[in-house]
Amino acid sequence: MKVKNNNSSYGVLARLFHWLTFLILIFQLPLGFYLDNLEFSQFKLKVENIHIVIGISIFYLTLLRLIWKFLNPKPITSAVNKLQLIASKAVHGLFYVTLLLITVSGILKLLLSGEEVNFIVSKVYIDYFNYDLADQFHVVHVISAYFLVLLFTIHLGAVVYHHLIQKDPILKKML
Repeated sequence: MKVKNNNSSYGVLARLFHWLTFLILIFQLPLGFYLDNLEFSQFKLKVENIHIVIGISIFYLTLLRLIWKFLNPKPITSAVNKLQLIASKAVHGLFYVTLLLITVSGILKLLLSGEEVNFIVSKVYIDYFNYDLADQFHVVHVISAYFLVLLFTIHLGAVVYHHLIQKDPILKKML
């Protein structure tokens, strides 16, 4: 298997980015929803720290994935009509925007709440508090998470449709 993409399939690195992001999000999203419903405690702070480190990791992974995406050709899509192609590009673009928005809104919520943010390579703290704005960023963070679940559902539905109904090789390009 080749590292780079070619005209017929994704390379090993693109597949790794795709499936690693999926596996991390399968853990991270339920963890975030669980965290949002916890009462303030030492346990919540521990869970929040885990959530933050995983979220920052997803952010870095998304940035690397975007760089790799721009450096590699996308496999040729032959079995889709123009509307499906537009929908596919929109959903994939929204995935990237939403993943970045979730992280940025989470970071801003923490910083404006007076908390330190662990960027794995360094920690950042600002000496400014705005709890109202922090609450607004928290709302953006949660809505973005729900939107990500919606995008995943659309994406999965499209994969099932193409694989089972249209019987085209789109799924094989990513496996």
